[in-house]
Amino acid sequence: MSEHKATIRWNRSGKDFTYKTYSRDHVWIANGNEIPASATPAYLGNPNRVDPESALVAALSSCHMLTFLALAANKGFVVESYEDAAVGHVEKNAQGKLAVTRVELHPKIAFGGAKQPAAADMEWLHDKAHRECFIANSVTTDVKVVA
Repeated sequence: MSEHKATIRWNRSGKDFTYKTYSRDHVWIANGNEIPASATPAYLGNPNRVDPESALVAALSSCHMLTFLALAANKGFVVESYEDAAVGHVEKNAQGKLAVTRVELHPKIAFGGAKQPAAADMEWLHDKAHRECFIANSVTTDVKVVA
């Protein structure tokens, strides 16, 4: 099938190495691109960098969107724009551990052209996009589309 690689790079940069003082800033390198990352601010991270929890939410949203776009195109619908204000919830899971237990997708989609999707088409597109999204198929997080 396919492989997807990432390099994560962090160094102490001379700071004290105690829980409150070490830098959470690091870099993700994927496909030759560097992405500044850190912990979420609640865990002493840098609010100007992406955190892993937000990245997971973005990955789920992005995968759903990309799958939705492919399905819509194959059905003859013309998507003009797609925006999703996705929200991930960190809560205790069944084992009592903190986890991203659920993600809500809130897609706003504009269609062009003469062929417009009916409510049943939209339900099918979102359901099929969720079932075919390989990121959603890779996690135990409950993912719901809230249109």
